[in-house]
Amino acid sequence: MYDPTRLAALVAVAEAGSITRAAARLGYTAPALSQQLAKLEREAGVALLVRHHRGTRLTAAGEVLVGHARRVLDELDRARLELARLSGLSGGRLRVGTFTTVGVHLLPPVLSAFRRAHPDVELAVADYEPPHGVAAVAAGEVDLALTHAYEPADPYPLPSGVFLESLLVEELVLVTAPGQVLASGSGRLPVSELAGRPLISGAPTHPARKGVESALVEAGAVPAVVCESPGYALVCALVSAGMGVAVVPEMVAEMAATPLTVRPLEPAAFRRTISVAHRGDASGTAAHALRALLRTGFARPSG
Repeated sequence: MYDPTRLAALVAVAEAGSITRAAARLGYTAPALSQQLAKLEREAGVALLVRHHRGTRLTAAGEVLVGHARRVLDELDRARLELARLSGLSGGRLRVGTFTTVGVHLLPPVLSAFRRAHPDVELAVADYEPPHGVAAVAAGEVDLALTHAYEPADPYPLPSGVFLESLLVEELVLVTAPGQVLASGSGRLPVSELAGRPLISGAPTHPARKGVESALVEAGAVPAVVCESPGYALVCALVSAGMGVAVVPEMVAEMAATPLTVRPLEPAAFRRTISVAHRGDASGTAAHALRALLRTGFARPSG
């Protein structure tokens, strides 16, 4: 039996023409997607892909498997649709809140899968910078919302009737411009090594900045924030241009549009948890169906 997720990955590569473009479409990193394709090749017992300087092409065996994979995936989509109709998911409107990083990199393939399975449900997506999405769920503005929480940081109290389900936990990592001194090592970098380094950071109240600054103070170092930026895309661009270094979530570093070098930090206590806020049993059938897709869609492929 072939894993449907890996079959979908092979189809995506066939359509995109490269692992990098397919990974971006599916919300994975290219190495993670390559691992899944390697597992599929081991399951098939033959080479399915040939990599060349312009991208990736299918072998003859890959062409055969892609044809069958498309039929299998179509059948699974039809099965989901029939089950949805039996469950009453044949209409209505589902309102989803998200924040930028997840909305760009992880949510689109999940919503696409939901639309294929439940084409009669109208989808509406709104942008909420955490923790405002949680408040929107409590106020009934959206049916569920993606949000995040940083560690270390003060906990955010949940409104009555709102629940959080963790989907993904990622470390905060150091990003530097390629070739800089801090980029030369491969192991974890002690936070104390950031003392005196020019930091590109968010607003003073941003949890990631507060956590790093507190760790520096505990290490006897003074933070040196030289530039404040409201968004991670600009933070990464400034770092890549050599303006300074920054501490960002793994996903942000992996998906950056500009060249960066990434190093894990010591202690490894800096992390971000991405969760979905919902109203439990009061959320409705469509919200339950999307939460199920979020669990599998946000789970990073195992090595």
